[in-house]
Order: sequence, then C-alpha cells, then structure tokens
Amino acid sequence: MSLDKFVIKTKRSLIGGVSSSIVPNQSISSVENATASNENIARDERNERDKRARTESTHEWDIISDPFLRKPINEYASGIRDDVMRAYVVKGACQPASHKFPRTEFGKTLRSFRGEWFKTWEWLEYSISKDAAFCFWCYLFHGHEGKRFGDDVFVRTGFRKWKKAPEKFRDHVGIVESVHNDARTQFFAFKNQKQSISRSLSSGTQLLGAAYRTRLNASVDCARFLIAQGLAFRGHNERESSLNRGNFLELLEWYSARNVDVAKVVKDNALSNHQLTSPMIQKDIINACASQTTKAIINDLGDKFFSLLIDEARDSSVKEQMAVVVRYVNDHGVVIERFLGVKHVVETTSLSLKSGIDDFFSKHELSMSRVRGQGYDGASNMRGELNGLKTLILNENPHARYIHCFAHQLQLVVVVVSQKNNFVSDFFEYLSMITNMVGSSCK
Repeated sequence: MSLDKFVIKTKRSLIGGVSSSIVPNQSISSVENATASNENIARDERNERDKRARTESTHEWDIISDPFLRKPINEYASGIRDDVMRAYVVKGACQPASHKFPRTEFGKTLRSFRGEWFKTWEWLEYSISKDAAFCFWCYLFHGHEGKRFGDDVFVRTGFRKWKKAPEKFRDHVGIVESVHNDARTQFFAFKNQKQSISRSLSSGTQLLGAAYRTRLNASVDCARFLIAQGLAFRGHNERESSLNRGNFLELLEWYSARNVDVAKVVKDNALSNHQLTSPMIQKDIINACASQTTKAIINDLGDKFFSLLIDEARDSSVKEQMAVVVRYVNDHGVVIERFLGVKHVVETTSLSLKSGIDDFFSKHELSMSRVRGQGYDGASNMRGELNGLKTLILNENPHARYIHCFAHQLQLVVVVVSQKNNFVSDFFEYLSMITNMVGSSCK
C-alpha cells in the first residue's frame, strides 16, 4: 500500500518557527499534536518499507529466467543484491536451445535466432517473450560498482538483428578492456569467490589429513612390532639428549630414517601437539590393537561351542587380575586356544570371579550357554562343590563340564616328587630363597 498521500505535503512557509498553515491563535498543544502525527506517519512509512524488504527477501527475490522480464539488478535493495546475483549465478544463463525460435521477416528474408550460438558464446541469453538476445554477464555487472555505460541493447532492450548476429556478438565482446570483458572478469571473480576459498580449505585439509594418516600409520606400525615381540615401549630417559629414549621412540626414529614419506611428517616436520608419540597416545594405540585383536578372535569364534579357562593372580601393584582364555575348534577342524584379556576383580572369591566373567561375556557378546567346558586350578574358590566358581557356572549351564587344569596337576605332581628327593627339594628351596631376596614379593 502506497503512503505517498500521507507523506507528500504542499510546501509551506514558516512564521516564527511555526507553519503558516497553522492559525496564529492556535494553541501550542495543536502544534505538538501535528508534530506527533508527522512522526507517526514517518514511522509507519519506515515500517512499511522494512516489511516490503523482508517480503522481497523471502520470496526468492523474483528470480526469473526470461532476461527481458527480469528486474534490473540495481533496483534490488543493497542488502540483498549480492544474494540475488548469487542466485542468478547458480541458476545460470537462460539458454533454451530446444526452443523453436520464431522466424521474422527482414527485408525479403525470414531469419531467426539459432540455438548453436549458445555453444560459441556462453554469456548469450535468449528471451522467449521478446524474441531477443541478451548478455547474462552484462546484466549482472553492467554498471556494477558505480560504473555506468549507457543504454546497452544486450542489457535493456535486447538484440534482434539476426542477419548480422555473429558479427554484433563479437563487437559486443570487444577488446580486452571492453565493458563486456570487465563484466566477465567480475562475473567469474564473484562466481569463484566462495569456491576458491572452499577449494583452498579442502586442499589444505586433504594435505593435513594425508600427513596425519602417514604419521599415525608409522606409530601404529612401530607399536604392532613391539606388541608382537613383547617388548617394552617406554624408556627411563626420553629426552632429546638421551642416548636411548626407549624402544618406541628409537624404533620410530629408525623407521623415519629409512622412509622418506614418514620423515616428512614426523618430529620437527609435525606440530608439537600432533607428534602422536606421547605416552597417552602410545597407550591408546596399544588399547586399539588389543581391541582389534579381541574382535578378530570373537569373529573367528562366532557361534561355536567353546571351553573357558580362568586363572587369577596379583600384579606388581597388588591388584587381583583374572585372565580369560577360550578354547574352541575352528572351521578347519583345528583346536585353537586364544587369550581374550585380563579382567580386574575386587577379590578372588567365587562370586567376584563369576561377576567378572559375566561382565566380560556381556562386553564381548558371548553367551554362557555356548560353554561346554571349564578349567581352573584346584583351589577351593574354583572347584568348591557348594559355592565354587565351577558350581556357579554349572548351575547356570549344566553342560559346562569341569576339568582340573592339567598344567596345575603336573605342578602338584612335581612338587610331591621333589619333596621325596632331598637334592631336588634343596634346589627348589634355595631357588625360592634367592628369588625372594633378589625381587621382593608382591605380598
């Protein structure tokens, strides 16, 4: 709705700071009311203008394919002009190549626009409503950045002289410094503005990703070698000046000296927080390797029946640890025995061990119903008939037959035999004393 009738007023002279249209003896309050009314009208006008701008910005700015029917770029509000231009750039030039172009009589000859011209001049547009040719680049950037080039037929009215069309198209392009080429430069700069930034970021991200992957693979390779050989990772002194910084760092140093790709991304060629050599990173790699190994064992085990071997002992920190081993027959008929992991338990009672086994089975999605055998040592907490671990598992799965560990039976036999021979008994007694003296017992 137009508000011109409310805001357009006749010119009036001021007498003593008051409009001459006001009666001289009119009260001051009337003047104040008139001023307030004018302010309200101005405010309503601003609100209406803002509303039109918002409406304009939420209706895709009237993006029209036909170049003759388009609204000139400079008539859009400055706040949305770049968005409108970007929308037209994405939409592209109007090139209806499959359209049946009408033939127009020029003199004694019928001529028409030709669709193959689109292949030669990518800026060329055709208006179906006007049956005329336009320039897409000049439409967007004709008079851009304050430049004015006059009334251009390829922007405003359209070109229709088909007889000399190719010649006129070349004339429109002109020399390097022509208006058209200036619009072309601005068009591609505007089009590639975000693409170039995105491409640069993408390229940089890919390079950083490749370097990170190479660095990580080198650390994982070194860790896998040390794990397979059962070697320690850390050293007593891991400073740069140390002659032996530990197996992991020394192996990585040796690896990078013999691999150019690795040497380019490790040590001084990597950021200080991307070295992937810290003790925490080493532990993460070890845990990841252990997780993948356990996953491979579980996948190989599948839904097969298996036996469960359990033993418990204290580590050097006086914590009770329960070792879990499974024994099964693989798809090739070969008996496989695999160590699955170590589970920390609060105490070595049968209930605590059973709870630890349940947690371990739940974590690795193993079922107690698939257990067909269980083997432990002869301790009462293991083989007790009333509350031993053997009995607790048999109550849940009666098919899990208990077998006293053969290695433990052999140990008991050796102990009994050695006690009957004084020389052997003395040997093991002295050996035990030496061991206790050299290394303190964890108990």
